[in-house]
Amino acid sequence: MHYLFDEFVLDLDRGELRSGEEVVATEPLAYSALSYLIQNSDRLVSRDELIEKVWDGRFISDAAVSTVIKAVRRALGDDGKQQKYIRTIHGRGFRFVSEVRITPAASLIIGAEQVAEVPAPSESADPAGQRPSIAVLPFMPIGSSENYSAISDAIPAELISTLSRLRWLKVVARGSSFRFRPPVQDYETIRSALGVNYVLSGEVEILGSSLGISVELVDARTSQIVWGERLSGKIEDVHEMREQILALVISAMELHIPQHEAQLARLRSPSMLDAWSLYHVGLQHAYRFNQSDNARATELFGRAIELDPHFARAHAAQSFTSFQAAFLRYATDRERAIEDARRHAERSLELDPMDPFGNFNFGRAHWLRGDPASGQPWLERSFGLSPSCAQGFYAHGWADVMAGDGDMALEHLGKAVNLSPLDPMLYAMLSARGMAHMHVGNMEEAVKYAEKGARTPGAHYLIAAFAAAINEAAGNRTQALYWTEETKRRRSDASIEAFFTAFPYEKQATRHLMREALLALGFPETSGG
Repeated sequence: MHYLFDEFVLDLDRGELRSGEEVVATEPLAYSALSYLIQNSDRLVSRDELIEKVWDGRFISDAAVSTVIKAVRRALGDDGKQQKYIRTIHGRGFRFVSEVRITPAASLIIGAEQVAEVPAPSESADPAGQRPSIAVLPFMPIGSSENYSAISDAIPAELISTLSRLRWLKVVARGSSFRFRPPVQDYETIRSALGVNYVLSGEVEILGSSLGISVELVDARTSQIVWGERLSGKIEDVHEMREQILALVISAMELHIPQHEAQLARLRSPSMLDAWSLYHVGLQHAYRFNQSDNARATELFGRAIELDPHFARAHAAQSFTSFQAAFLRYATDRERAIEDARRHAERSLELDPMDPFGNFNFGRAHWLRGDPASGQPWLERSFGLSPSCAQGFYAHGWADVMAGDGDMALEHLGKAVNLSPLDPMLYAMLSARGMAHMHVGNMEEAVKYAEKGARTPGAHYLIAAFAAAINEAAGNRTQALYWTEETKRRRSDASIEAFFTAFPYEKQATRHLMREALLALGFPETSGG
């Protein structure tokens, strides 16, 4: 990386200071001090901090520090009176005060003269071939308020900390990404300097008592906006809005980056798809929730694992499709699919025990053995690792429903929908809310959410069967018959046995209610009957 100020270039790649094309002789300690001050030019660096970073915290006299600062100024043609580049704040520390521009190593140009030229990163070196990477920049402050001036840095700093818990996403540390102060510089420069393919930036607008916070996710490779959002409120609501922004960004990363990566992967030749690209294309197929797409996703995840046997998320995704094959009875050998769902989820956790997606799939694999309660700790761990893991909250809510705890289910399912209102599994979240309302005796809401779930893209025949049964139990015969026909259209061999295998309600009263409704609608006991 290169830092440009006036006619000087601080070249961190070569470890030298240049003035034009001439290398400026600089003592090692002076070079280290200059480098640290320039990289932190947005703030004051205390004497103690400088000693810690340049002298590794050894005991150093004030005279020794002053000697090094004088050496830096001498190299730059500065002096203690002018302090054009390094300003001494007596009793507090030092600050580099000249305007600094950051450029990547590629095609460094000052004015019309080309000073250094290093080949730009090739496509093969692009981190997109591994896992997505992101830099969160300081937000742009608009308006002024001394009491709330820290918001512009505090929110992106919290985002960096929270995003770092997403094991599939590489997040650049604050110390590097905060070098790029707003307004946002050229995205290609940021991409080259930090090695990222996504940039998250934002604005904090304070006008009187009003507060607005906006965020924008950009693909740094193309400068394409992938996602954006804005929240508005009162300044006294800042902490509530901060929590909302954190939740929105985390759920957006889980949803929009995989979708965007899959779109990019589809533009490449099949022979060029790497493990990560295969994984993302596979996710698109898996979330269509039909037999042919599930088989295609399984194939793609298998290829990803062949290319990278240590790819934890590919194993977790393979568990996801195995679960789907068993749950929806796609597989001719259901017991094998059940075992594959457990085995791949377990392998995912062996490779990365901190991945929320792996914990989600391992917890859910217990459902297939009719023991959702045993999977609860893993589901809780999934959203403990990532508080915005919408699917973890959904899965916990579904297990709550099976256990008969409607109130707890509504709490978890409400969080899931709020975190990810466009989730591929939204149909299941809505249908599960219908089941939860059934448990608390609110049949009107139960019917409403059951039908909303059944009409949501991705909904399978079991979701339609629940809409039929709950309408029958609520006395809505016409709607019950409609959803019965819809269930048979989606799956001609739908049966009561398949319904209760998928939905193992623990409460006998619930099982009896659903069973009587399905029998009244003409559902056979078994697929063969």
